[in-house]
Amino acid sequence: MDKKIEQKKDFVFAIGRRKSSTAQVRLYKKDAIVWAGTTVKKGEVVVNKKNALEYFGKGFESVYRQPLQITGTENKFAISIKVSGGGKKGQLDAAVVGIARCLDKIDREKFHPILKKRGMLTRDPRVRERRKVGMGGKSRRKKQSPKR
Repeated sequence: MDKKIEQKKDFVFAIGRRKSSTAQVRLYKKDAIVWAGTTVKKGEVVVNKKNALEYFGKGFESVYRQPLQITGTENKFAISIKVSGGGKKGQLDAAVVGIARCLDKIDREKFHPILKKRGMLTRDPRVRERRKVGMGGKSRRKKQSPKR
């Protein structure tokens, strides 16, 4: 039991959500950690056991690193993220919210105003509208009337 308590102190945990995506984020303060068989070093971001560049693509590196750049903590943490649900864009946005919430937990007085001003701590509530019966398979479209 003592080992479990010690391990929990090694990281900060937060959840980020967007559309139907959920990201479980862990920020480690150690130099390197082994998470699910994958070694994560300081400054690295691992998403679903893959490097974040590999998972999200090269064009989105600036997006998930934005909370770290704003707070000046780019190479201070090893980050592991587990995302599920939705598409890549929703997962990316969920990961950003999760990273920002972790940073907020680490030093609330210092990071909270910066992240809050940029809108990174707020969950984007927009979700897909459900389809309705009699709307031709869409949520707002009405079937065309044959009468004139």
